[in-house]
Amino acid sequence: MCLAVPGKVLDVEDRDGTRMATVDFGGVVKEVCLEYLPDLKPGEYAIVHVGFALQRLDEESARKTLELFETLGMLQEEFGDPWEAAEATGDERPAQDGLAGEVTR
Repeated sequence: MCLAVPGKVLDVEDRDGTRMATVDFGGVVKEVCLEYLPDLKPGEYAIVHVGFALQRLDEESARKTLELFETLGMLQEEFGDPWEAAEATGDERPAQDGLAGEVTR
């Protein structure tokens, strides 16, 4: 399943002419493209789907949604643990998930 997940923008930068942000999804940090929301600033929240920030969101709605997703186990389902998955399949490197950015640990 691919969810649109709310996240908090930690920082923003231009990379090769593309606006990118580091976004915190309730403890999972990913790189996200800001081309659809180029004026998004650190500290603001956005709905993110497949690595793209699609819509600005207020903090209360973002927190409630993240809490609900976590309670339902949907964050683990969406983000999983790439290192655990790689270990289970015998792969040397974890597979990239549906969000933009590198897998780090």
